[in-house]
Amino acid sequence: MTWLSPSFPVGAFSYSSGIEWAVEVGDITDAASLRQWLTSMLVDGAGICDSIFLTHTHRAAAANDDATLREIAELASAFAPSRERHLETTAQGRAFIEIARAAWHHAALDRLIAACEGNFVYPVAVGLVSAAHRIPLAPTLHAFFHAVVSNWISAGSRLVPLGQTDSQRVLAQLEGDVAATAKRALSASLDDLGSATFRADLASMRHETQYTRLFRS
Repeated sequence: MTWLSPSFPVGAFSYSSGIEWAVEVGDITDAASLRQWLTSMLVDGAGICDSIFLTHTHRAAAANDDATLREIAELASAFAPSRERHLETTAQGRAFIEIARAAWHHAALDRLIAACEGNFVYPVAVGLVSAAHRIPLAPTLHAFFHAVVSNWISAGSRLVPLGQTDSQRVLAQLEGDVAATAKRALSASLDDLGSATFRADLASMRHETQYTRLFRS
């Protein structure tokens, strides 16, 4: 919970995953439209893909399967749909690795980190460190989703803007989708990877040239 709390310094507050552009063009205007947007991202976009990468990273690391771990890390890095999304996930992933390694070092971490050959997207970093410390996969997934979804909502609340109560309502309404997506990830193979959130992907691309920006993505 410490690693995946808002206070853990991976810089998540700097990124909106394209939500800033969606607010700019009117796709997100209130709590209801934010919830709909985030549900799609969670169930059919970055949420499910990242959770599958985390799951398979955790299992490969726990099994000391360096070859599979290397392949997963490379695939996850290549899966980002835009330059800014790639920056977002790799910057957070590297920060997560560096801070966890410095403060909670484990003998297995150095070898696992080396196996990834520098491809540290955020879900891979979380899966790798959690497996090294033998934290079970299921609670790791739930904590990861809580961190990601909470950051999405935080970005939306600042941009729309929304009050604290509406933000918490959105978080509560997404609980069922979080649990269902985590369950899907636990039984998914890498062949199940796929996204159908075209508007969100376009938002992350359009954000690169957005005139005024509060966020880096």
